[in-house]
Amino acid sequence: MRDGLRMRAKRYGRCGTWLALGFLLLLTAPTHPPGPPFLTPTATDTSVPAIGRAWPVGARPTVLRGWEPPATVYGRGHRGVDLAAPPGSPVRAVAAGRVSFAGRVAGKGAVSVELTGTDLRTTYEPVTASVEKGAEVAAGEVVGTVEPTGSHCTSTCVHWGLRRGEAYLDPLSLLPPWLLHRGPSRLLPVLGVPLP
Repeated sequence: MRDGLRMRAKRYGRCGTWLALGFLLLLTAPTHPPGPPFLTPTATDTSVPAIGRAWPVGARPTVLRGWEPPATVYGRGHRGVDLAAPPGSPVRAVAAGRVSFAGRVAGKGAVSVELTGTDLRTTYEPVTASVEKGAEVAAGEVVGTVEPTGSHCTSTCVHWGLRRGEAYLDPLSLLPPWLLHRGPSRLLPVLGVPLP
């Protein structure tokens, strides 16, 4: 009987060792697959030039839903950002460009602008267009107004997208840091300058 207990103890001892090693491997394994990090409102995609000069709506709108790149071409994700905006609010071009589309897609108003000097295209929806295809627009110029219906948000919003060819990119990458940061401007003391 004692020999049986010893055999079991050896067997369970070996199993315990393997369990402990497996647990340590689990703890030291990476928590996410290697690849590009997800972008946040303060991070930028370095392949996108920060040429934006205005938010599409408001001065610093609330981002209701951020950029969530899909794992595969047809996978789940959010291919843009949703910005809070009341119906009728003006929608502005983020950067200078030429309107490549102004009309309705699947019952929603949409405007697309090809950005000057780049291979990038921004999209805004649901928007009632105030521009026509082919029109040149400046950064901050109104391209339409927020429609009261057609949004996929729980409240009225503008879906802002960015594409390079068929690839979706984070539209917040277009904005320079001074437009992304929400903190107030701060004056710093000037040292070594005599008072007037």
